[in-house]
Amino acid sequence: MASTYNRPYSNKPGDHKIKLIWLVLYYGLAIHLPSSYSFMGKLFRAKAIRYALCKRIFLKCGKNVNIEHGCNFGSGLEIEIGDNSGMGINCTLPSNVKIGDNVMMGPQCFFLAFNHEYKDKSKSIRSQGYTDKKVTRIGNDVWIGREVLFTPGRTVKDGTVIAARTVVCKDFAPYSVIGGNPARLITTRE
Repeated sequence: MASTYNRPYSNKPGDHKIKLIWLVLYYGLAIHLPSSYSFMGKLFRAKAIRYALCKRIFLKCGKNVNIEHGCNFGSGLEIEIGDNSGMGINCTLPSNVKIGDNVMMGPQCFFLAFNHEYKDKSKSIRSQGYTDKKVTRIGNDVWIGREVLFTPGRTVKDGTVIAARTVVCKDFAPYSVIGGNPARLITTRE
């Protein structure tokens, strides 16, 4: 996983109040700033503003991280993201995802942290609640295409390439190229 992080605040109880201020600024302003790659995004320094806020919110935040327009990460208090990595436009992540170094993420990716319980046939699915929250881990040097869906608790190993619109519902070996619904091995990079 990522090696070098900026961590201006610890996780002491009082720090959560300070992080709440950064969250309000992120969701009230920075999430709405234009894409970092657009003329207006460059003019308003959108990438720098979102980065400055997120490095104060996330548990760990590496150097040269890009959080794009519309990215929703809940409270973000447990997120770890490594150097030179990013979250794509309009991505949705739970607040506990772990992302390594040099990870490229396309727009509109969606990470699930838990699922609905459904095994007890004597109760409606609605009344059974949810499964335990699981952490999704993304290794180093990973390319995640547009609109990829991650089921809870996936581990994406180093060097993996995930095709656009893939539903990642199982884990694969390092340097895999995967795609489809459900995800299947297309080839390897080795």
